[in-house]
Amino acid sequence: MVAGTSVAAAAVAAVGAGGAPAQAASVRVVHPGESIQAAVDAAAPGDTVLVLPGTYRGSVQISKPRVTLRGTGAGITVLAPATTASDPQSTTGPANPATNPATNPATNPATNPDTGNATSTSTSTSAVACAAAGDGLCVTGADGVRVESLTVTGFAKYGIWATSADRLTIDHVRADANGQYGIGQEKSIRSRFTSNEASGNGEAGLFVANAVSEEGGATDTQGTEIRGNALTGNHMGLVVRRLRRVTVDANTISGNCAGVFLVGDENTPRAGEMTVTGNTVDANNAYCAATARLPYVQGSGIVLTGVENTLVSGNEVTGNVGASPLSGGVVLFPSFTGKPDSGNTVRNNTLLHNGPADLADRDHGTGNTFTANECQVSLPAGHC
Repeated sequence: MVAGTSVAAAAVAAVGAGGAPAQAASVRVVHPGESIQAAVDAAAPGDTVLVLPGTYRGSVQISKPRVTLRGTGAGITVLAPATTASDPQSTTGPANPATNPATNPATNPATNPDTGNATSTSTSTSAVACAAAGDGLCVTGADGVRVESLTVTGFAKYGIWATSADRLTIDHVRADANGQYGIGQEKSIRSRFTSNEASGNGEAGLFVANAVSEEGGATDTQGTEIRGNALTGNHMGLVVRRLRRVTVDANTISGNCAGVFLVGDENTPRAGEMTVTGNTVDANNAYCAATARLPYVQGSGIVLTGVENTLVSGNEVTGNVGASPLSGGVVLFPSFTGKPDSGNTVRNNTLLHNGPADLADRDHGTGNTFTANECQVSLPAGHC
């Protein structure tokens, strides 16, 4: 079967007044033994690349607008690193290849009869660059890309990495055991990260920033949303660095060194205008060693460092305990350059059994307010 076989979503759209049929968007189906990258390269804006169950080895690059990459479910469609440099994208099918013609050597000549694995013959230069960077799935400079219902695991750096994207959606993706970040992006606006799972990643489960390797003021994301994700057992659950207008809502974050880290600094525009609501942030008590910019991190629920005009409301933050300056339920702490938090509102949260305090204002900023929170211990006293 040709890699990425195309099936029109509607074979031909309604015939126009001039009698010329309009081309419908296509669904390009990738079977085990075929190349995801070849299907992406062949896709037109508006097309969907549907990847059937199996483990597909190698990196994938998307740089075309409005392409959807969809698996058949996290843990069912899996993207993992290539086994060798000369095998940029190979696949293994579901557990019983004898009952699956797409992976049965007797019925699918693309499958290697010696191993039961399949080796694709197509990989683009951009995918090679994505792999060389240690990333699994790269989205670069594209508008309206969607990635859905698959797992990315075991890559050296990022499971999913996006740069200069607009209206990117990552939905129902599992990003596990990647060397640095499960899902990350920079220089992007109007993104949506919804209903994803990230665990066991070497740095953050989910990381969004203005730019990773450049200094500068905060980017106005024009409404990036981080909603309904489960971030567990990473170094940091969620890191939002030098951004404005980000919504963090209804996420479940536990078992990390810190749950949510909102990071700003002295650059202008300042990081801020964020909304952190309805999250469950529990027992983030792992230990992360000190860095050049931060003390060691342990037992941190929601940390604001160098941000302004941000609302933290309606969250349940419990059982985050440590002895770091960043430990506690909700913590305000100066940025690594000494820039204070200012104008932030912490209200109507349930903050219990955190230590050394449920609410810790270790900053010297102005205009921060603390009202109607259910908590037992605050530093300084009087904020509960």
